[in-house]
Amino acid sequence: MLYLSTRGDPSRKRFCEILLEGLAPDGGLYLPESYPQVSDVTLNRWREVYHKQGYAELAFEILSLYIDDIPAADLRALCAKTYTAEVFGTGEIVPLRHLENGIWLEALSNGPTLAFKDMAMQLLGNLFEYELARRGEQLNILGATSGDTGSAAEYAMRGKQGVRVFMTSPQGRMSPFQQAQMFSLMDDNIFNIAVDGVFDDCQDMVKAVSNDLDFKRQYKIGTVNSINWARLLAQVVYYFAGYFQATQTSSEKVSFTVPSGNFGNVCAGHVARMMGLPIARLVVATNENDVLDEFFKTGVYRVRGSADTFETSSPSMDISKASNFERFVFDLLGRDGARTKQLFGDALQRSGRFDLSQHPAFNDVRLRYGFESGKSTHADRLATIKDTFERMGMMIDTHTADGVKVAREQRQDGVPMIVLETALPIKFAQTIVEATGREPDRPAKFEGIEALPKRVTRMAADAQAIKAFIAEKCQ
Repeated sequence: MLYLSTRGDPSRKRFCEILLEGLAPDGGLYLPESYPQVSDVTLNRWREVYHKQGYAELAFEILSLYIDDIPAADLRALCAKTYTAEVFGTGEIVPLRHLENGIWLEALSNGPTLAFKDMAMQLLGNLFEYELARRGEQLNILGATSGDTGSAAEYAMRGKQGVRVFMTSPQGRMSPFQQAQMFSLMDDNIFNIAVDGVFDDCQDMVKAVSNDLDFKRQYKIGTVNSINWARLLAQVVYYFAGYFQATQTSSEKVSFTVPSGNFGNVCAGHVARMMGLPIARLVVATNENDVLDEFFKTGVYRVRGSADTFETSSPSMDISKASNFERFVFDLLGRDGARTKQLFGDALQRSGRFDLSQHPAFNDVRLRYGFESGKSTHADRLATIKDTFERMGMMIDTHTADGVKVAREQRQDGVPMIVLETALPIKFAQTIVEATGREPDRPAKFEGIEALPKRVTRMAADAQAIKAFIAEKCQ
């Protein structure tokens, strides 16, 4: 299996090369040359694998289609080490719960940091440690987080041999619980940087450093954001697991509603659908920062500036520049690297927008690729959390609430609608209390976390400043 850049770079690379690299040299994102196709026979076999042998074995089956430069026995062992009941709190790993009228919740938040990012990050930590040991190398991970990626990455990488983590986050824009999860870590290989700006400023810093190829090579810079293909690939697995729980045969279809800001989580669903998973609709649910909803409704992709990026009660989606969206547009445009580069390089830099509304391919967004979208506001969030708690006795977090609100609008008779849960409610306690009048449950290991000592460096939104910081810590 070889991988190519969305921006047309002629080189082709194998999985372990792009695992440690992040962005392609031309600034593009990596995708496989083609998506492996899954037949009904394979789907039926995987259904049996999942129900009889468990999530880890299903992960091995799917990942092995994309990873052929790690021996099969080693890859199977890495999956088995990652997806355990001890790490994820349940042997099912991603249990499905019925909510109402054909709507289901897929629980993805049972990992160490109580967010769906753990599903991929725990595997990524083990893959990094394995490959770095094999090469005898070190890696400096540079990341940006709007809330959950940072803590998931840091908990996955803490204490790992050969890895340092430099995680940027927008100053004051995460919930107190999210900040405490990250900033209370005192491990020598973990560095937190609070940036004066919004998430997109953090992401721009990461991309600027990644695009400085000399610096990237000198300091062995890698990434754990969802621009890293390995992370997105790991997320593909839970779409299959959700499907196998919601259906009895491979002739049935399901739909997924995915709360999304950076398009990584739902892009994994796009990959699963391209492989042949019978997905009827992929519904993108946004909050007030609705750059994705605007595109799917109008064909216009319009990036907002920092001043126009709203601070909301579902802060992990306070994003107006969806990095992974480039992967889908590349597929939408018939894998035209030159055109993708023109849109995501030239057009966005020049005017902050592009318009595909008149492009023939825009009709394929719904017809061929099954995408729909919807938007949720703070008032919607409160109403959905309150209603779900009062009628079903189920407490959901703010981002999952955005998904449930939109799923209710988009469901179709006879097609199960699976909402991907994104986090446990305790991570956004203030809004949960506002909606229900009750504090959400808190796992015992996180009692008093907000009061722990914190270690964080504050910094301007400046790529040169983060380079200097990395250089200093690597001496």
